[in-house]
Amino acid sequence: MNREMMQKQVQKIIGNIEEVMIGKTNITRLSLVALLAEGHVLLEDVPGVGKTMMVRALAKSVNATFKRIQFTPDLLPSDVLGVSVYNQKDMEFIFRPGPIMGNIILADEINRTSPKTQSALLEGMEEKSVTVDGTTLQLNSPFFVMATQNPIEYEGTYPLPEAQLDRFLLKMRMGYPDHSEEVEVLTRSQNHTPIETLEPVVSLETLIEMQKCVKEVYVEEGLKYYIVELARQTREHEDVYLGASPRASIALMKAAQAYAFIAGRDYVIPDDIQYLTPYVFSHRVILKAEAKYQGARSEDVLDQIIQNTDVPIKRTVGQ
Repeated sequence: MNREMMQKQVQKIIGNIEEVMIGKTNITRLSLVALLAEGHVLLEDVPGVGKTMMVRALAKSVNATFKRIQFTPDLLPSDVLGVSVYNQKDMEFIFRPGPIMGNIILADEINRTSPKTQSALLEGMEEKSVTVDGTTLQLNSPFFVMATQNPIEYEGTYPLPEAQLDRFLLKMRMGYPDHSEEVEVLTRSQNHTPIETLEPVVSLETLIEMQKCVKEVYVEEGLKYYIVELARQTREHEDVYLGASPRASIALMKAAQAYAFIAGRDYVIPDDIQYLTPYVFSHRVILKAEAKYQGARSEDVLDQIIQNTDVPIKRTVGQ
């Protein structure tokens, strides 16, 4: 399948998800950016705005195996990874895989479980493999984690450490629908749940082809310099305690490649980088205590950095 056909398939995925998700085109595109860039998403928002529906619709649209992990304080790493059970008849241990062995994983309310269980996801998210009883097992391809957390209720929760936050390509919020969109949600849900009738529009094999094609999207040297300069500015900003790491720079480049692919281009432009920077860097930048006390947010700092950083003059191929 050529690039043009694959990009048409991307639009079919977006249109299919929008049969369920009303007025969330931006979130749909960003979720697809993370999936095509082989990254993961942290979705932070209040309950009931459609976080679970979003990931279920994405999984159905690409005909992927969907697994849900409901994180609770008593959840164990083996509940995520799987466990070896002794079979008395054959006198041997049999491995029973956990929910992490799916294609698209919903890690619901990830901050409600202990750091030990949270870390069970780390190896899988970064290495696409897990180690159980000393044996390394490869995860399915594609492998995509969308984790959710409630930003309002902090009682009995375990904030994600920086090491785990850094594993998420993007962090985003869905927000409430506007009045007309919410009325449309009620109308579509009156007789049945839309997700129940959603059908796949592409195969897993096609999705894997798309992921390979995204890696070939051209990034001009000047834009690589621009990405690194944005990251460097976060490390030197007066309000920032911990800036974006080199891994964050790589994440921004990969996200920009996927965003350009979805937009129908085979090259990245500065606008792609500027648009994605808050989603890629916000959860990787830690502000100083005095800046937080004065009401500063990482998004505000990043917007200031973007405004004050010169865009490369040389344009990319095709412009």
